[in-house]
Amino acid sequence: MKWHGFACIALLAFGGSPNVQSGLPPAGTTVHQSGLPPAATKVPAEPKLTDAQTSAAIAELRGKHLLMPIQGVDPERLRGSFYEMRANQIHGAVDILAPRYTPILATEDGVIAKLWLSKAGGTTIYEFDPSGKYVYYYAHLSRYADGLKEKQHVKRGDVIGYVGTSGNAPPNTPHLHFSIAVLTIPGRWWTGTAIDPYEVFKGTAVSGKPMSPVPPQNTLESI
Repeated sequence: MKWHGFACIALLAFGGSPNVQSGLPPAGTTVHQSGLPPAATKVPAEPKLTDAQTSAAIAELRGKHLLMPIQGVDPERLRGSFYEMRANQIHGAVDILAPRYTPILATEDGVIAKLWLSKAGGTTIYEFDPSGKYVYYYAHLSRYADGLKEKQHVKRGDVIGYVGTSGNAPPNTPHLHFSIAVLTIPGRWWTGTAIDPYEVFKGTAVSGKPMSPVPPQNTLESI
């Protein structure tokens, strides 16, 4: 699978993205190299994007005016580390450092494709854009927003979760692992070709002031 771009704010040796970390499959699931298809399902080979297609995707994504999922973050902090190696594979995402329980915002109008608990990503969200062409991935959450469910329509700027250290994130380094991927096979939320978020967000203004953390009322909540 061809990966293009992605940056990370912190050089953390953890995390993962669609097709880099999609977590442990359910019991009885056959693991395919590009995702987690149901057992006994014949999986077609995943198309790869050309450089021209990748550039076109970046231009299209920039035209969407995506919202930074953590408010108040300077896009320049996303510059750089897509090709950092994490457990012998490319990170393929941005790690946005923020205080634990900081609200996570939907980057665009879309549909919650999957709420997924994985060994690597912990508590995660996969969101389809309105066209179903792109998937936005949010990982290492402390918890979901109240009432969030699969197939739910969300609006740009809606709070969908809160920053944490679930999965394999360092327990003392709360952050949001965020990625963007092109779904080269429609509907397969767990895979795609990664696009560098820095290339999408660079040059845009900082989106407001940082938001205050919202600790859970349930003190037994997983972090």
